[in-house]
Amino acid sequence: MSTADLPKKDLSKVQKHTRSEDIQAMLIGSLIIALGVSLFTQAGLLTGGSAGLAFLIQYSTSLTFGQAFFLINLPFYLLAIWHFGWNFTLKTFFAVFCVSVFSDLTPMLVSFESVDPIYASMTGGFLMGVGFLMLFRHNASLGGVNILARYLSEKYHISMGKFQMAIDCTIVLASVFVVDFWLIAVSFIGAIALNMIIAVNHKPGRYMGNV
Repeated sequence: MSTADLPKKDLSKVQKHTRSEDIQAMLIGSLIIALGVSLFTQAGLLTGGSAGLAFLIQYSTSLTFGQAFFLINLPFYLLAIWHFGWNFTLKTFFAVFCVSVFSDLTPMLVSFESVDPIYASMTGGFLMGVGFLMLFRHNASLGGVNILARYLSEKYHISMGKFQMAIDCTIVLASVFVVDFWLIAVSFIGAIALNMIIAVNHKPGRYMGNV
């Protein structure tokens, strides 16, 4: 049921998420994303945005995914504070921190003797999509490219989708020098799976608990 289906007096009774609910959602969402990241790492796959850059750095340097992901996002917090406020920025910082830590801890707790790249791409994409959805519904994100895309969209009316697609294509082109072409092709399955989860489930008016 959407908010349009409810009488106005009922809309006033909709309860927003509490702080403890926000923390719980971000912790669980980050754990789910970290498991998806672990599947991608095991298969040597890629994704878009800041996570895609973190994968590239992980595959080509001595840094872990978590370390690279945390460092990549640091410059974007100033933009987030200035344009989106402290509430969104602090939640995003906490979510990024959790994903960074959990992504490095997960391989110590879960190991895969072998994993099919197509399965890893599809399942990992679904897992990350569900995790992102939880963060979005609690007014948080995983920073980086998403913050910049939102800013450019609101400030200069540049399409978020087109901008993020351009960034993702650039990451894929750069990955040719690091990752096997077959794995790049398989990675598109994960991108489709991730975005399908978000496109189907993250629609304005369908969810009334967001802050």
